Parts: sequence; structure tokens; C-alpha cells
Amino acid sequence: MTHYKLIVLFFAIAPNLFAQVVIHKDTSYTVWSTRQKLLKQYPNIVPVKPFQLSDVKEEYDVIYSTLETSTGKRELHADLFYPKAIKENIPAVVLIHGGGWRTGDKSMNTPLAQQLASKGYVAMSVEYQLSTEEKYPAAVFNIKAAIRWLRANAKKYHIDDKHIAVIGGSAGGQLASLIGATNSDKNFEGSHGHKNFSSDVQAVVDLDGLLDFTHPDNLNVKRDKNSADVVWLAGSYDSIPEKWKSASALYHVDKNAPPFLVINSSQKRFSAGYQPMVEKLKSLNIEAEVIELKNAPHSYWLFHPWFDPMTNSIVTFLDHTLK
Repeated sequence: MTHYKLIVLFFAIAPNLFAQVVIHKDTSYTVWSTRQKLLKQYPNIVPVKPFQLSDVKEEYDVIYSTLETSTGKRELHADLFYPKAIKENIPAVVLIHGGGWRTGDKSMNTPLAQQLASKGYVAMSVEYQLSTEEKYPAAVFNIKAAIRWLRANAKKYHIDDKHIAVIGGSAGGQLASLIGATNSDKNFEGSHGHKNFSSDVQAVVDLDGLLDFTHPDNLNVKRDKNSADVVWLAGSYDSIPEKWKSASALYHVDKNAPPFLVINSSQKRFSAGYQPMVEKLKSLNIEAEVIELKNAPHSYWLFHPWFDPMTNSIVTFLDHTLK
């Protein structure tokens, strides 16, 4: 084959060799849009903005896994926050944003991640595949790969790999709880990213994340085919009840589950299942703490006056369970 033909062939196939998946994002869930919805009932709320912390180092859009898809390579990214001065290995925390499994962004966790880093943790805020891209359980596989990535990079970031927690709000809280409840369950591992490392976590913090999709308080909410959970789970409860149960942390809890901190808003729907969850954990002698924020809206973790007391409760819990 002549050099000319080789050059022509290269340019013909190059787009496929280096193609990246184009992700069409739903940007409907943001701090700004949420504040607009809440202002009438909570006129004094103030969005929590990123901090300028001189003792915290930050790395953005670190690739933690690369997926091979039918349309190209799909890189999954994370933002990392950690103390500039680390004298010994420290625990790590994975943060998962909310947004009904189809919207939201890892940047929404930046303020909390910064605060955790300032308190002596390596904080990793992760991107994951939303329902506009892949359905359940892809997001679970993504986040477990992120946990394995942390362990694979423990030496570089001075991580105590025996002490890793996961935190999430709303859909992120549901995912965090499911990830903790499925410790050591091979059915939820997925097939990408550092498979020779463990994805087990040693603590879970659930911020208003659903623990039981099949609870009456959740099922009684009016839905249609475009409802967030129906889309993510690829069907209604009536059509695929076993999948709704499979996505519920409550039904996976066993002796391998870690301690849980559940922080509920005043919105009853989002705390569906927490009482049987706590009872099940305690029956296994696993620590379970519940904090109820009176008159707090869903997405309270994005706003003052709830951010500071929430953060203090999280740090107290993590210091107790991980340090």
C-alpha cells in the first residue's frame, strides 16, 4: 500500500479511533433553579458557594474510569479535594450528587467536599451515568468503580484504604445507601475499573435519599411515564416490581453493611423506608443514626441555614466511624 493510501486510510478511520461519546445533559436541576422554587416558602435561604481554603488542594475532572461503548469511549470524571499537608494516611469520602438520576452535576458537591477536606479527608465528588445515558444499575457500577479507583490510588493521595465512606443527597443518597448495603455483593460490581480492588465502604451518609422504592409513602406519589424513577428503572412499579425492590437499599442489608447516618428533611416522601432500615441495621448490631431537620426542604444541603449544622453532623459521624 502506498504512503498516500495509508494517509487516506488513517484520516478515514481516525474519527472512530479517537471518538468520544457525546452526552446530552439535562441541566434542569441546579442550585439556582432549586432556590427559585423554594424562595416563596423559604425567603431567607442562601445558596452555599464554593470556599477559598488555603489548606485544601483541588484537582478537577480527573478520569477515574473509561468505558467502551458502541459509540466510542466514555470517560467518567471526578473532582478531588484533600489537605495540602498530610502527615499520615487519612480516610476518604466519595460524594454523589442528586437530581432524580437524570440531572445534576458533581460541582454541586464542591462546598461540602472542600469542608470535608479541611477536616482531614480526601473527598472525591463523582460524575456518573444519568438516565438520559444509561439506566439502573449503571450508576451503581460507576460509583463502585470510583471507590476502587481511590483504593488503587491510595498511595498517591495518602488514603487510608480501610476507611472509605460514601455520601449523597436525594438520588445521590439513594445510590450511597444502595452502594453501602451491597458491600461484597458481586452482582453490583460492574465490569470496569480496577477490578482487583474492593468497592466496600465503611460508612454511609444518606441526605434525604430513598431507602425503599416500594414503601407506600413513595408508591402513593402520582407518576407518569416521564417520572424520574420510572425512567431510571425503565418501567413502573406495577410492571417491574422486582427491579424497584432491587434498587432499594433496605432489601440488601446484611452483616456486611457499614454504619449509616440518615439526615432527613421535613419532606416525608424522601424518608420512606428509613425506620425499617434502622431497625434492620440495629438488629445486626450495625450503627444507625437518624437526624431529622424540622422545616427543612428537600435539597437542604445546598443552602444556608442548613449547610453548617449538616456538615458538623457529618464530620462528627465520620470522625467516629472512620477515625
